[in-house]
Amino acid sequence: MTAVFVATLALSHFRSHRRARVHLDGRPVALFGPNGAGKTNLMEAVSLLSPGRGLRRANAEDIIRRPEAIGWKISAGIAGAGLGHQIELMAEPGQARVTRIDDKPAPQTALARLIRIVWLVPAQDRLWIEGAEGRRRFLDRITLSFEPGHAEATLAYEKAMRERNRLLKDQVTDARWYGALERQMAEAAAMITGNRRAALARIMAAQQGAETAFPAADLVLDTDDLTEAGDFAAAFAESRGRDMAAGRALIGPHRADLAATYVDKAMPAAQCSTGEQKALLISLVLANARALKADTGAAPLVLLDEVAAHLDAARRAALFDEICALGAQAWMTGTGPELFSDLGARAQHLAVAENAGESSVQEESP
Repeated sequence: MTAVFVATLALSHFRSHRRARVHLDGRPVALFGPNGAGKTNLMEAVSLLSPGRGLRRANAEDIIRRPEAIGWKISAGIAGAGLGHQIELMAEPGQARVTRIDDKPAPQTALARLIRIVWLVPAQDRLWIEGAEGRRRFLDRITLSFEPGHAEATLAYEKAMRERNRLLKDQVTDARWYGALERQMAEAAAMITGNRRAALARIMAAQQGAETAFPAADLVLDTDDLTEAGDFAAAFAESRGRDMAAGRALIGPHRADLAATYVDKAMPAAQCSTGEQKALLISLVLANARALKADTGAAPLVLLDEVAAHLDAARRAALFDEICALGAQAWMTGTGPELFSDLGARAQHLAVAENAGESSVQEESP
């Protein structure tokens, strides 16, 4: 089975791009150009082909090109693995994002069943030393790549929890108001926790025996010692008093954390150097991609924003070799073409420039 990849990408009034269209053949994509030219904007558009708010976690309103302030649109043709689909995403000012697949309305969550995407962006460089929320998002992106239904479970849990939190803040004490919501939370919580643990097991297995220039990480899910829906339901009921005092749920998968240890040094990731922390993140993204390829027969899309600038020449070449060995369409950004010279003809090289306030994308020979 061949890799699933973006064959065409067209943007209209998306961030810095009034109009942009590129044709792709499944090879890795090297995007280079000066800062502010619109490289990451192209990559963000690709990231929105999966459920959620993309690699910048932007609202639909934030994506509108200024100063025109008219609706934006992304059109992408997906090919490979015997598939052919057309995805359209769009939003008018003040309106929510609309998703269409093969010219039919579809929920965002349906995207996860068409294409798997993993990414690493500079904002994640501090993942191991900042708050748990970022690590949960990172883990849930990994989990979603293995289990498309994880998105529905997360949405169901968050919706029920918000409604329960409103009852808590209003000091409602009637247990009948809580029962149905806590059952919904419990069912979703059991699914979320099971999905996360299964995803970590796949990542750990994919690291074992892999020939890679990047260090292995030991991963642990730090969460409540609960697995079954009935256990979660009982715990939510027992915690109502404490939750009411706090005005929010104090237990559940929304409180989980991800811990990582640099295996060869037996050192927590938070205590590693900045370079080691980056190498660990790259290692996990590559392991995620290898595991997906082993599970599905097709490598996912891999988005790596400004990754080349943080690696020395030897490790950069090793990264390119691993990506090409995976057969993944990896999208990578950098300021100059020299950063991607080791890729040669193994990749498509796209120069991104800004002229008179307009961004342009032009394919160049390596």
